[in-house]
This record gives sequence, C-alpha cells and structure tokens, in this order.
Amino acid sequence: MAKTIEIGGVSVTRVMEWEGLFAPGTELVPDSDQQFWESERELLVPDHWDPETGLVRACLQTFVLRSEGRTILVDTGAGDGKERPYIPVFGHLETGFLDRLAEAGVRPEDVDVVVNTHVHIDHVGWNTYLHDREWVPTFPNARYVFSKTDYEYWNPVNGHERRGAFVNQNMFEDSVLPVCQAGLADAWEGDTHRLDGNLTLELAPGHTPGLSVLKLESEGERAVFVGDLLHSPSQILNPDWNSCFCEDPARARESRRKVLSWAADNNALLVPAHFGGQHAAEVVRTGNDFAVKGWAPFKDTVAS
Repeated sequence: MAKTIEIGGVSVTRVMEWEGLFAPGTELVPDSDQQFWESERELLVPDHWDPETGLVRACLQTFVLRSEGRTILVDTGAGDGKERPYIPVFGHLETGFLDRLAEAGVRPEDVDVVVNTHVHIDHVGWNTYLHDREWVPTFPNARYVFSKTDYEYWNPVNGHERRGAFVNQNMFEDSVLPVCQAGLADAWEGDTHRLDGNLTLELAPGHTPGLSVLKLESEGERAVFVGDLLHSPSQILNPDWNSCFCEDPARARESRRKVLSWAADNNALLVPAHFGGQHAAEVVRTGNDFAVKGWAPFKDTVAS
C-alpha cells in the first residue's frame, strides 16, 4: 500500500515500483568496507542492508506531491518492458506500477508535472510506455521537467564521455526523447527552478552533471527530495563516500555535504530515492559529518 505524509500544506505519497536486494554494499559504495557494514547493523538492518548476503536493500519509487492544486510526480522509476542489456535487474519489468499509482488515487491523465531529478534509467522509465510498438508519454497532460544540463549530457548525439553510458544504454531514446518529441518537456537552465510557491528545484551536480534536488518549504515545514545524492544511510554517516555510479566524484561529495548541511540546519526531512524501510530521515550534525536522528512517519494511504 502507498504511504503518505503531510509536510505543511503539501501531501507526499510514495508509490513503490520495485523493492529488493540490489548490490553488495562495498561495491555500491566503494569507499566502504565490510567492517563498516557490520559495525552499523543497528542502523542498517533489516531495511537497508542484508547481513546474510552483504547486499544493499533498495527500492524504486515515485513520490506523488499534491501542491497548490496540482499533482506532481517526482521520478518515474525504471518502467515496464525496457531493454536494459547492462543492468538486467531493471530490464523487461512487469511491475504493476500504474495499478499501484491508481490505488493512490492518481490516473495518468491526472498528472500535471513530472519531475526527473536526473536523467538515469531508474528515474525516467515511466516517462513513457509502449503503445503500438512505440514509446509514448505515459502522462499525456503533464509537463516533464528536468535540467537542460542532463538532457544535453545524456543525449548521445552530443558525444560526451559518460561513466554510466553502458548502464544507461537505450534510456535516452526510449524514456526522454519521446516526451521531447511530443512537446511535453521543460528543460530548465541555471542553478534553481521554481515549480510553485512550495517547491523549488536546485542544481546539485556530481552524480550526474544536472542532478537536482527538490526543496519543499510550506507552512514552516521543510523537506528535500535528493534523488541519487544518497543511495544508502552509510553516506549520511560518511558524506564523502560516493556511489559507484557518480559521474563526477568530487562534485558529488561537495553537493552531498551542502544538501545534508541544509537539511540538518533547517530541520528538513531528507527524502532519498532508493532507501528501503521508512525511506525518509531526520538528520543532525555530528562534528563534520551527520547522523540519522529518526525516520519519517509515513502512514497508509486511502485513495478517495
């Protein structure tokens, strides 16, 4: 069942696409070692790490925000039926995601805005679905919002050398280009982009050149949706640790520290894309690093 939390005047519902064991912790976060994962069992087990296999427990999910009368999706997972030769765990899926979205009270035609925090296979997949052998926009009335920097970086015609080129093969062609060709894309430029009075996108480069975080500020309450700035709570405790998927490691570390500092200093809920369990954390400073103070109380959603 979908889970919901109210943050000021904005409701936030998370709709799961996929959940399971993903990769060894020491491979997903190469700066870590086995001793670290064992030493942090209290924080990591069972929601974020499986000690029997050494694998990180992760998920793909979409956050449904209802703000100022609009329905906004944050990230769209891996999608069904996509050809993903270099990461088969996300290829040829049949997840029932649209059914779960409907159970949360959202039909594709109800969506006003789709935010892609960055252009990676597991964040843009449900931008499109297969119809009459063509990839077409899943949310026909929505504007699809992503950074122009990421659009240009991942567009293969531009010839950039990309660390994640193989993992993201076919992604641009089947999940990004069709929404652009349909005239539904808004590629924003600069450091920030305001969606409404409650929501602002802010560039946080490193994982990808155009990765953005979505800051929510409403009625004195705050949250920040950080996409892949974090893959595991291990990176809250050790913000200089990158994932193996970061395109620019130095900038990723800088962005991670900046956003964690803002969350801790502003009592803002930290909402990563892939955390298992309760998914969203309250963070505090511990010297030069950070710690998890608690987890957000999402509640079961009952669609109207």
